[in-house]
Amino acid sequence: MSLQTFWFCLIAVLWAGYFVLEGFDFGVGLLLPSVARDERERDTMFEAIGPVWDANEVWLVVAAGATFAAFPAWYGTMFSGFYLALLLVLVCLIVRVVSFEWRERREDPRWRAVWQWANTAGSFGAPFVWGVALADLLYGLPLNASHDYAGDFGDLFSPYSVFAGLVVVALFAFHGASYLALRTTGELSGRAAAAARRLATPAVLAGVAFLAWTLVVAHDHNQRSLLAPLWPAALGALALVWAALFAFLRRSGRAFAMTALAIVLTVATLFTSLYPRVLVSLPDFANSLTLSNAASAHYALKVITIVAFVLTPVVLLYQGWTYHVFRARVGGRQPPRVPVEPLAPNAGPPAGGS
Repeated sequence: MSLQTFWFCLIAVLWAGYFVLEGFDFGVGLLLPSVARDERERDTMFEAIGPVWDANEVWLVVAAGATFAAFPAWYGTMFSGFYLALLLVLVCLIVRVVSFEWRERREDPRWRAVWQWANTAGSFGAPFVWGVALADLLYGLPLNASHDYAGDFGDLFSPYSVFAGLVVVALFAFHGASYLALRTTGELSGRAAAAARRLATPAVLAGVAFLAWTLVVAHDHNQRSLLAPLWPAALGALALVWAALFAFLRRSGRAFAMTALAIVLTVATLFTSLYPRVLVSLPDFANSLTLSNAASAHYALKVITIVAFVLTPVVLLYQGWTYHVFRARVGGRQPPRVPVEPLAPNAGPPAGGS
């Protein structure tokens, strides 16, 4: 395997890891308005993802950094073509991050409701745009002979890419419901499992349709043989069916494992369908970006490969330890909130203090 192919595969792995890990906390955000019945349960849902959501975003940073280091031409073309879309993702992520912190600033129900809905909006917008962007790599975008983006914002949206965005949202909601059923207790866990059962059928139907459509697009737009992408697509469809079956059997742990596997195989189908190109040019297929014309020099690839072999195990160990530490279920009876009065500017020590 060449270093170019190795880094293409590694970037696919990073995107799969990001979608699996960030996918369930996006899913929890999507379920905030429908699963929780009161503020205590919404607090529990936030607590279920609170210790891990920011660590999950490390995978996105690493995926972007790996793309920049290994395929600078690919990175540059994507960021020029997807500029407004990526700006929208950034806004969604910022709004979502702010919602975690600002929701706790006041006890006013209307204030907390605003930031709950902000979290839900960000949890919908970001995965939708990611689905559109990744689908565009395969469906194709207008590139000129210099491999620069030659279209406008509207060219990012085709029936296939919009459907991809909606499928990603549906899969993340199903994934998040299965995760929430695992991480919580009592009635909240039961309602999360019920939400997973409601989401199972539409998520499976949409996911299987998207995998089949991806094979058609790979053949028609990328002149790709169907043999290689057929395997992950078939296995991904099977994983979705098993995820639904386990959800209906109330086996939340196995349902979560199957939704995670289905997400990995969906990303694998996209990248396998894309190879050996990294961005298809439409309508001028000859202008497509390939592994060879988008990659860094061989020496640069050797250096970053050594760095990756050294640092990747450290990141995996750290994140694995984080999940181990916060593995306990949440949702027990919580003590009532006690408002904390701020100290006066010139307040002295408490009475009796030294």
